[in-house]
Amino acid sequence: MCSSDLRRIDLSEVQRIDGAAAALLIAATGDEGVRIDGASGEVQKLLQLYAWPPGAGPHKPAPTRRSTLAQIGDATVEFLHELQRTLAFIGDLASGILQAFRRPRSIHFTDVPLLMERAGADGLPIVAVINFLVGLILGLQGAIQLHRFGADTFIANLVGLSVVRELAPLMTAIVVAGRSGAAYAAELGTMTVNEEVDALRTIGQDPQRFLVFPRVFALCAVVPLLAVLADLVGCLGGAFIAMTKLEITPQAYFGQLQRAIELSDVLTGLIKSVAFAALIGLVACQRGLATRGGAQGVGRKLVGRRRDNAVAILVEHVDGAVEEVAKAIGQLGVVARLEALVRPVAIRSEEHTSELQSHSDLVCRLLLEKK
Repeated sequence: MCSSDLRRIDLSEVQRIDGAAAALLIAATGDEGVRIDGASGEVQKLLQLYAWPPGAGPHKPAPTRRSTLAQIGDATVEFLHELQRTLAFIGDLASGILQAFRRPRSIHFTDVPLLMERAGADGLPIVAVINFLVGLILGLQGAIQLHRFGADTFIANLVGLSVVRELAPLMTAIVVAGRSGAAYAAELGTMTVNEEVDALRTIGQDPQRFLVFPRVFALCAVVPLLAVLADLVGCLGGAFIAMTKLEITPQAYFGQLQRAIELSDVLTGLIKSVAFAALIGLVACQRGLATRGGAQGVGRKLVGRRRDNAVAILVEHVDGAVEEVAKAIGQLGVVARLEALVRPVAIRSEEHTSELQSHSDLVCRLLLEKK
């Protein structure tokens, strides 16, 4: 490391040093004739940092402008790293599921009641308000169009089918993703940064069964219940518009609603809510366990744009897949049912048109006879 005259410190073979070694080397160069040679890379940067004069201002490196090709390369490398971490998470998840089937007691179910309370009971107000407004707006928009055709009572069909099958599970999943999904990602990200997840592995605990499974199970148990509440509240929002704007009695509205909604519609919404819950839990836990870089990394994983895009794409694909499964199992026949709802209105319009035509022909005949 040192030359024969002990005046030159050769660091050409040194690849990494810590702060204490850098401070010791800088202190050694205070003697006359002692110099450091061969430092490069991170070692040189650290020595320059410790050699900075105490009274001098902060060193501002010259801004570097990266080319478009370099930025595309960095984005590609980052995408590949994210894909690698995602595949590793899927592999760990599959292994954890197999181990859970072999040893069900290894899953940490102690935190499930608390997680269900945080994801379910604490989210009731916001879920109720959002879905009531959805039913209110949907009923208001539908009432304007249905009133023009004299089909006021069909507002129950419009609001009921839309809310129960599509909007209630979707809006509930969005609210849960914003609340519980972000909370799970932040919790697991903080635990990963603080090396608590590594400590679990050290004592022989699987993070999948100890952290991921309880959160996913809690969401899968709570979100369908929230979806049922959202169905009721959304239909009440439509009832408010039907009674105030269209002057429909509650008996007529809820009677038409009962005839419009079938059990298969409710089951379709519940299946979607379970799929959304599992998706939210897995994506949030994967992002949390993949956090790197301290508090900044936690924030980046929490509000990263790529996570939102990935969740949106996966939700869309899960939505389509669940829809096909529900159609194959339940034989819903929604198109035929909607056609049956619209056909009476069309027939009534045709009857009115033919009646008006006959009256007009009669008037023209009478006028000709008078002449």
